[in-house]
Amino acid sequence: MHIHAYEKLWLAASILLILLLIGSVTYGAVGPGIAMVAADEDPIDSGGLDEDERFSEPRVEQVGENEYEAYVVAYQFGFEPNPIVVPENSRVTFYVTSRDVIHGFEVVGTNANTMVVPGEVSDITVETDEPQEYGLLCNEYCGAGHHVMEGKVHVVSQAEFEEHQSGGDDE
Repeated sequence: MHIHAYEKLWLAASILLILLLIGSVTYGAVGPGIAMVAADEDPIDSGGLDEDERFSEPRVEQVGENEYEAYVVAYQFGFEPNPIVVPENSRVTFYVTSRDVIHGFEVVGTNANTMVVPGEVSDITVETDEPQEYGLLCNEYCGAGHHVMEGKVHVVSQAEFEEHQSGGDDE
């Protein structure tokens, strides 16, 4: 059987496009900066967060020089704590879980964006610069009040952060 030269060209181009599609999907699934919820981490009881030492009192705590961890609980229809207050010029790792349904956790204006699944702990690390206020949004539909589910992340000076931690600022 004889195949015309144009048919061979279109066949080769089609195979190349299919391979490029498969390659881009594979890269998107395992490429740099893409992380799924870790399967090796033990699930947590989303109904028993009050007994979990990390999430019973959502907070921000210092774990090293200019390194902080923020423990955040998402629920219908808010985040706890709210606002989340972190110091400037620091590295903050957010550990976020949900007590009820799937939520999103997006710090508006940054690339901090993750899905929050009940029974799982999502983590995302952010570098802060100068004092600024960021919006915090749920970007996964979570029910009738989804459109009002928002919060704030306040990046403040070290002195303001210490004052807030000692209970001097209750916003």
